[in-house]
Order: sequence, then structure tokens, then C-alpha cells
Amino acid sequence: MRVEIWSDIACPWCYIGKARFEKGLAGFAHRDDVEVVHRSFELDPGRAKGDTEQVIDMLAQKYGRTPEEARSMEANVAANAQAEGLGYRTEGRDHGSTFDIHRLLHLARARGRQDELLTLAYRANFAEERSVFDDAVLLELAVEAGLDADEARAVLTDPQAYADEVRADEREAAELGANAVPFFVFDRRYGISGGQPADVFAQALEQAWKDRPVTVAGDAAACDADGACEVPRADA
Repeated sequence: MRVEIWSDIACPWCYIGKARFEKGLAGFAHRDDVEVVHRSFELDPGRAKGDTEQVIDMLAQKYGRTPEEARSMEANVAANAQAEGLGYRTEGRDHGSTFDIHRLLHLARARGRQDELLTLAYRANFAEERSVFDDAVLLELAVEAGLDADEARAVLTDPQAYADEVRADEREAAELGANAVPFFVFDRRYGISGGQPADVFAQALEQAWKDRPVTVAGDAAACDADGACEVPRADA
């Protein structure tokens, strides 16, 4: 069975949703027969390379909030991440174009190291003092994930390398009706949107394995195609 996950490094619910999905997968009896493929989805496709800003400033502008309110929003998301055992910095993170990261992830997939690179990139972006919008950092992450440094550097310096693959993923997302990420597709038959709880993913895996339609009740937090990320209520 193949599970495809459309996501973006800039999306906190993709970071959280990946951890929840993996918890659901860990308890699945047929987990060794599940192929997981990560697909590209840019939340801010119009942003130019090198155009970065602090996440707090971006959130305040996007939602029309004060910096203090934006910090409170980040604190609520951080609480969800920390509940999954994930690190999450609420200050000092930057936001920028993720196109190069997605291109590098396609190289990593071709070399069998995609999940390793994605995990490292999420950790760098959300939990560590490392900017994933810096080519030097991306190269470090690629090497840590097991990729050849020269090959990774060649991709980063050639803006056309794997660009078609990124765009193809994004077209497929649109064709499948995905307007928010994370978006999980099971064998191209069943889809789940948002960072659902681990037990929902466990149920979806069981149902998909038995070739039954998957029905998921309720909404879960996600980031939409305009880059807007839902924030849970403080009392949620």
C-alpha cells in the first residue's frame, strides 16, 4: 500500500501531522508493506528566493494581529507539537520560499533518503537555530541525511533541477482537490486532510488495507493554499 503525503516545510501542522501519522503507522500490523512518499506543496509559491521574514511578523501581518497576539498563536501551536514530543521554537524562526527544499527532497527520494531529509528539515525549521532558507544549511542537512554533497550542491545551484517534479506534485494536489496541507492519500483512493490524531491515521490504514472507503468525521487543523494556518483555541 502506498501513502502519499502532500506537505510543506513551512507548515507547522505538516510537522505535527507527520509525527501523528508515524505513531498511527507504528501500530499497524502491515506497516512493513506501506510505502510512504512525500509530495511537494508550497504554501507561499509566489515568494522569491532570499525573501525572508520573521514568522511572528508574517503571522501578525497575515492575520491582522499584534506581535503579542501572534506570539500567543505560536505558543498554542507549540503546545500541540510538544504534546507529540516535538521541539518547537516560538521565537527567532524565519519564513521564506520552500521551492529549493522541495527540489532537494526530490533528489533525496531518488536516492532513497527522502524521509531522512524531511525529518531533519522539519527539526531544523521548527526546533533548532538553523534556517532552512539558507543554501549552506540545506547542504548540511542533505549531507546529514546521507546525500552526496556535490550532488546536492549541484541541485541547489541549478534552479531547474527537479523543478518539473515539484510542479507536477503541485498539479496533482490540485487535481485531487487538495487545498490544504497536510493531505494524505491512501493508494490514490482515500484521502485525509489535516493533522489528525494518531488513532485516526491508524483507523485509516486499517480501512485502506481492507479496501474500504475511509470516512473521517470532524475537522483538524491544517494550513491552506494561501499559507494561512489554523490555530487551536487556547482551551482546546
